[in-house]
Amino acid sequence: MIVLIVAAASPAAANPKYAGIVIDARTGKTLYAANADAPRYPASLTKMMTMYLAFEAIDAGRVTKESRIPVSRKAAAEPPSKIGIRSGTTITVEQAMRALVTRSANDAATALGEFLGGSESRFAELMTQKARQLGMSKTTFRNAHGLPNSQQVTTARDMARLGIALREHFPHHYHYFSTRSFQFGGATFGNHNRLLGNVRGVDGIKTGFINASGFNLVSSVNDNDRLVVAVVLGGRTGASRDAQMRKLIAEYLPQATRGGGGNLIARSGASPVLAASAWALPERGPVPVFRDPIDMRVATAYAAPAPASAQAAIAAAFPVPNERPVVGREALAQVLREQQASVPTPPAPIVGQEMGSSEIDAVTTASTAAEVATASAAMPSGWVVQVAAMPDASEAMAYLQNAQRKAGGQISSATPFTVAFQDGGSTLHRARFGGFAGKNDAWAACESLKRSGYGCWATQQ
Repeated sequence: MIVLIVAAASPAAANPKYAGIVIDARTGKTLYAANADAPRYPASLTKMMTMYLAFEAIDAGRVTKESRIPVSRKAAAEPPSKIGIRSGTTITVEQAMRALVTRSANDAATALGEFLGGSESRFAELMTQKARQLGMSKTTFRNAHGLPNSQQVTTARDMARLGIALREHFPHHYHYFSTRSFQFGGATFGNHNRLLGNVRGVDGIKTGFINASGFNLVSSVNDNDRLVVAVVLGGRTGASRDAQMRKLIAEYLPQATRGGGGNLIARSGASPVLAASAWALPERGPVPVFRDPIDMRVATAYAAPAPASAQAAIAAAFPVPNERPVVGREALAQVLREQQASVPTPPAPIVGQEMGSSEIDAVTTASTAAEVATASAAMPSGWVVQVAAMPDASEAMAYLQNAQRKAGGQISSATPFTVAFQDGGSTLHRARFGGFAGKNDAWAACESLKRSGYGCWATQQ
């Protein structure tokens, strides 16, 4: 028995870089932890967050998988691993994502970050902001790829949280992390994750290595209705890292719960905010095509009073680092002006963060499409779906009713309601749907909203 205990502890004892954790992704219970909250360098695990923000941008309608990404000199010059994209050319968002999960391509990561954030530094700010919203309190990003930067740090626990969030929030995109190979420019790039196809139940997520970090790996394992996310950081070699991961899976997967559970990220106390309003349109990137002005519905982030004009709304929704001009912004504003004659002007988006806001006792529900109940109505409990936050309660309710008519499906029988809260001295109103039987119904409702073009977030109250 003593020998077994020493063997189990040996990775941490013999290797000062080592950190590991195994979490039951259905309950949030930590099944194993060693140095799980100690600071470590993420290396290419960074690209998990790059992928998270890409998925978020796709779902928000900012980009499509076919959108063309311009390749800058900086992106093309990144050191390996890379796929060899040339400055002045373009790749699609789809190609960039597949390059990240297989080759762990630094050139594609930088190009994607510049495209989504306007600059890589701005994108890194968005990555860190998203980390905070997910409860990754000890993670800071400084680039989109994970190449050495002394200020780019994380923990095993934070990486496990991100791995869970990717599966929970983007089940429709998660299959990218199971990609075995990717063809580009006449070459075929295999996935660096050697556990895919070799360890039962492993369906992702990501490997990483720089000298300062050692060999890192985040694995998601889904087998026999048990689901765990495991993290190994600081392996001396890729082989020893993989061996440790195999050992953790074999030992702790049988201890995981079968079925049940909820959204761990929502229960963590993280701010349920989409950062869609923070995206900057790249100077040479495509202008998103909005179906109608109500698509300014990316008002799922929060801040002070809304801009008064359509042009100001565009400027607020698409901030540009260093005040550089954005090609296409005026064109987009013109599209909105032309459509205003036939479509009612929606509430302008509210941008910023919800950090540190506090609820106040003011809840409004809608009893019918034409009548709004008083603020004394009871707040629906359990799982809810949030779609926006606005300065006016009646506008927020009208927004919910419009979304309900358009989305149908699971949303048609949901209860629209608003919750007022204080943010920086201003009162805002969260626009939410409630009345769901549980997590699965709430997530299905959110998917219906997304298919109709509405950003949303399912969470527990």
